[in-house]
Amino acid sequence: MFQKTQAKSQFSTDDHPHRRFNPLTGEWVLLSPHRSKRPWQGQTEALDLTTAPSYDSECFLCPGNRRINGEQNPKYDTTFVFQNDFAALNSEGPKAQGSDALFRFETVEGESRVLCFSPDHSLTLAQLSPEAMQAVIAAWQSQSRELGQKYLWVQVFENKGAAMGCSNPHPHGQIWAHNHLPTLVATKQQRLADYYQQHHSNLLADYVERELKEEVRIVASNDDWVALVPYWASWPFETLVLPRFDIRRMTELTAKTRETLGEIIGALTVRYDNLFRCAFPYSMGWHGAPFDGQEHPEWRLHAHFYPPLLRSASVKKFMVGYELLAEIQRDITPEQAAARLREQSPIHYKNSHYQNCHG
Repeated sequence: MFQKTQAKSQFSTDDHPHRRFNPLTGEWVLLSPHRSKRPWQGQTEALDLTTAPSYDSECFLCPGNRRINGEQNPKYDTTFVFQNDFAALNSEGPKAQGSDALFRFETVEGESRVLCFSPDHSLTLAQLSPEAMQAVIAAWQSQSRELGQKYLWVQVFENKGAAMGCSNPHPHGQIWAHNHLPTLVATKQQRLADYYQQHHSNLLADYVERELKEEVRIVASNDDWVALVPYWASWPFETLVLPRFDIRRMTELTAKTRETLGEIIGALTVRYDNLFRCAFPYSMGWHGAPFDGQEHPEWRLHAHFYPPLLRSASVKKFMVGYELLAEIQRDITPEQAAARLREQSPIHYKNSHYQNCHG
């Protein structure tokens, strides 16, 4: 007698383990959607139920206060940029390199700057007025233009929240600049160039068109920009902010595209905060063509948002074990994550009937 085998169910991306390919990195991501409801008894993040004041006399970044190095901040009323007091890079020092196959090194020159988003100690990007948001984007642009005249790569980024290692609660970002192409960017540039050579088109331009047609991973969009959870996302609520027009560097933004960019960043970050009704932590940053004088038709300016939270304001994803030793794994699908973000109110919970951050 032959044993009857149970017919296999039809494959579903919402129910069955599968891998997705990231064309920007050449890496695969393992999806295990059937695990998304497993119970959690591990570490949780402490909820911050405090309301930050508009000014903190003990804050090193607030207007008029002294920083750790003794310098006094001006009483600024918009954005404020200064050289990082604990800079990871500096523009002075001896030059050297070693070419040993196992102990290779090279010295690095560059600059590290801090950008305070506003004088208000309590306002994150999600809570800025449209005018204040425009000031931040203008600062990103002017800093990129200035540093891009001296350095090959300018990295604009923000670490928001203690869960992402932010050392000061005053909302701020950073700008690092140097004359080498960093590892992740070098990999991305090669992937973009290979795609352009093979398909005679721009990878991210093609990708945006496909995503706009499918719609399922779109979080917010306007005439110029789209925020989406990428098909190959690693982090639970990871997003990409992509232009719907040809732009390769931050320096190419116009007054109109700055305005619409501010709208899309506001729409995304408000939804982040509303998801778990908290100051949603993340690391974000911009990638665009390097400042090497070349046209780089393979590039298109874009921003990555990498938030760690998984299922509540107190539970975050850990990149450990299999992720460190094999490949990235996630439970909730990008489509499910996008739907949850998309359904959030465009009005910040602190400006609605919700008054307290809770999990």
